[in-house]
Amino acid sequence: MIVSPSLLSADFGNLARDIEMINQSKAQMLHLDVMDGVFVPNISFGFPVIKYVQQLCKKPLDVHLMIVEPQKFINEVRDCGADIMNVHLEACNHLDRVVQQIHDAGMKAGVTINPATPVCLLRDIVAKLDLVLLMSVNPGFGGQKFIDNTLNKVKELRALIVETGSRAVIEVDGGVNAETGRLLANAGADVLVAGNYIFKAQNPLEAIETLYNL
Repeated sequence: MIVSPSLLSADFGNLARDIEMINQSKAQMLHLDVMDGVFVPNISFGFPVIKYVQQLCKKPLDVHLMIVEPQKFINEVRDCGADIMNVHLEACNHLDRVVQQIHDAGMKAGVTINPATPVCLLRDIVAKLDLVLLMSVNPGFGGQKFIDNTLNKVKELRALIVETGSRAVIEVDGGVNAETGRLLANAGADVLVAGNYIFKAQNPLEAIETLYNL
């Protein structure tokens, strides 16, 4: 299982320490949630923080833009050193164009859908994607309870990926722990994003390894 710790749950007073822990861990990516207080009811961090993290982190950066009009910031995300730029289907009126622009900027393209957004809306774009993120909580805050229907959506998305010949990996974010992670792995998920489960653990390295071994 690919593990992508969520920076949102890190200790920002000791960010360098927490990133070094990620560097030493079996995590394969680092997930960064950018929130604008408009698309989601919260504000997180912006490009200066991402640039700082990129200088310290040895793992690829998966930058998840929970913002309106994410297409305006493709170059900025690239210049911060992001490997994956992840945008919400719900925030993009011209999603195919945005995905192409992300690829043209030299990044992998990810598309996220919220819990109430059906998987079928991805049918005409999934073959062009590198990653699809299913939100298993309503976006905006950490520490929420896992929405059980996500398991059905993972299975549905896996079937769509096979049907269309897409190479996209399935990522899930929200309420991920050892128990829900096992269920997601069995349903067909490829990448688990975990925040509190990792950063609030007594032994974060062990928590990461638990997810890695699912």
